Amino acid sequence: MTLQWTAVAFFLYAEIAVNLILCVPFISAQRWRLVFNWRIWKWLSPYWNKCFFTMIMVLMVLFFDAAREVHKYSSPEPMQEAKVNSNLFDHLHMRLFRAQRNLYISGFSFFLWLVMQRVIILLNQVAVSVENNAGLQAQMENTAKAAKQHQEHNRVLKQTLYDEEKVISEKNQQLKLEVESLSSQLKMAEEAVHKSHTEVEAMNRQAKGLAKEYERLLSDHHQLQNLESAEDKKIQ
Repeated sequence: MTLQWTAVAFFLYAEIAVNLILCVPFISAQRWRLVFNWRIWKWLSPYWNKCFFTMIMVLMVLFFDAAREVHKYSSPEPMQEAKVNSNLFDHLHMRLFRAQRNLYISGFSFFLWLVMQRVIILLNQVAVSVENNAGLQAQMENTAKAAKQHQEHNRVLKQTLYDEEKVISEKNQQLKLEVESLSSQLKMAEEAVHKSHTEVEAMNRQAKGLAKEYERLLSDHHQLQNLESAEDKKIQ
C-alpha cells in the first residue's frame, strides 16, 4: 500500500472512531455542544469550511482514480492477455484487488466524512432544540404559575366582592328597616300633629265661645250697673 492510500486508510479508521464516539448513547447532545464550543474550535472555525471542502475534493479524486483503476483492470482486454500468462493473471488480480480496496477505502472515507459533518450539525441542532425546549418548558411553567396566581387572585377578588355585596345587602336591609321605622314614626308624628291641630282648633273654637260669652256677660254687667245708677238717682 502506497503512502497516500495508507494515509487514507488511517483517515478512514479515524473517521470510524470519531463517528462511533459521536454515536455513544450516554453522552448527551448538550455535552457535545459544550465540547464544540471550546476555544480551539472557535479558533479553527474560519479554516473549517476550507478544510472540509478540500478533503471532499481529495477523497473524490482518489475515489475516481480508484474507480478508473478498477475499470482498467476489470476490462476484457487485460483479462484475455492474462489468460495466456499465469504470472500476469495473478499480477492482474492483485492490482484489481488493490484497486477495489482503494475504491472501498476512498468511498467509505468520503461517505463517513459527510456523515461526520452531518452528525455534528445534528448534535448541535438537537442541543439547541433541547435548550429551547427547556426554555419553553420553564416559560410554560412560569405561565402556568402566573395563571394559577391570577386564578387565585380572581378567586380572592370574587370572594371579596361576594363579601362586600353581602355586607352591602345587609346594610341595605338595615337601611330599609330604618326607613320603614322612620316612615312609621313619621306617620305617627303626622297623626300626632293632625290630632294636635284638631285639639288646637277645638280649643280656639272654645276660646272664641268663651270670649263671646265673656263679652255678653260684660255687656250684661254694664247694663246692670247702668240700671243701678239710674235707680240711685231716682231715689235721691
